[in-house]
Amino acid sequence: MKNVTDSFLSLGQWPSAGSFGFNTDIFATNLINLSVVLGVLIFFGKGVLSDLLDNRKQRILNTIKNSEELREGAVEQLEKARTRLRKVEIEADQFRVNGYSEIEREKLNLIDSTYKTLEQLENYKNETINFEQQKASNQVRQRVFQQALQGALGTLNSCLNSELHLRTISANIGILGAMKQITD
Repeated sequence: MKNVTDSFLSLGQWPSAGSFGFNTDIFATNLINLSVVLGVLIFFGKGVLSDLLDNRKQRILNTIKNSEELREGAVEQLEKARTRLRKVEIEADQFRVNGYSEIEREKLNLIDSTYKTLEQLENYKNETINFEQQKASNQVRQRVFQQALQGALGTLNSCLNSELHLRTISANIGILGAMKQITD
């Protein structure tokens, strides 16, 4: 406190003042007042300001530490996600390759089965044509045989009288009897 009163006393020695009194120069007194206020603030506020700054510094350090931990966690999650992505991409490629090979295999199987079906249909068609040809051929033979038989019967009936008819029957019975003896 003595320094403060000394500064007021030293003001009294200014050449313009000449004796002890109050300095009415506003600029000079403001500088003195400001230096006193700043000195008091620094002396008494130093602890409070230091505590505030330490608290702020600690909060900033904690925030930085939390941010670093979060960043490390995010980096780990990113690496895990990249690893999972690579695995999924590999699996997708395998599915794609397997899918394409499966599609090709199914395509070839379908083509083979279609060829086999076409071959079977061709065989059925040919068998049906052969069957129908044989059927038509048999029908033609039967008709020709029936017509020949009818013609022969007509000729025989017109040419044969009853005596000739009886001799033919007897000759045929004789031939059948001789054949029976040969087979026995």
